Amino acid sequence: MKDVKKKDLEILLESIEKPKEIKAELEQYTTPASIAADILWTAYYNGDIENKIVIDLGCGTGIFAIGSALLKAKKVIAVDIDEKLVAIAKKEVEKIGINIDFYVMDVEEFNEKGDVVIMNPPFGAQYANRKSDRKFVMKAMEISKAFYSLHLKESVDFIKKMVEKNEWEILMEKEYKFPIKASLPFHEKRVAYYDVVMLYGKRK
Repeated sequence: MKDVKKKDLEILLESIEKPKEIKAELEQYTTPASIAADILWTAYYNGDIENKIVIDLGCGTGIFAIGSALLKAKKVIAVDIDEKLVAIAKKEVEKIGINIDFYVMDVEEFNEKGDVVIMNPPFGAQYANRKSDRKFVMKAMEISKAFYSLHLKESVDFIKKMVEKNEWEILMEKEYKFPIKASLPFHEKRVAYYDVVMLYGKRK
């Protein structure tokens, strides 16, 4: 596969089909292609994608998994509990002509090991899904040597303490404005922007 430029990566990720229906309790917010491409590019230049086993926990329609495959990961594994989203991701993978191993299951039950986890876990902001972001981070630390993960800014201090308590360290933080369109019944604004932070963690 030829080398992919960052802008081309973003354009390709932007073309991934968006789900028509999303589940509020799972906080299925689509990661904007610009943010996904930036995180993937950072991971690539840190040497965490090419020839590595990359895992996308809570993959949704596969934006991080697909991007990792395009950036020459040795193997890409994508996990999500929602089979409808995985079906969309599989269709995209077939269209592009890349290989990704998909698992439809709860991330807590997934135990395959990899080099790095790249993910946008649920923010854990909805009552039904409270603290779910922590479960994703704990799983990432259990199955990999490094992770790139997006979190609400207000959750970051807690996540960092949890990571450090498990003998990992945060090597990088990067802030983004994350747009969420009014696709759920309780959303009042057409588009609301949330302060989110990408955390890059590594086992000590």
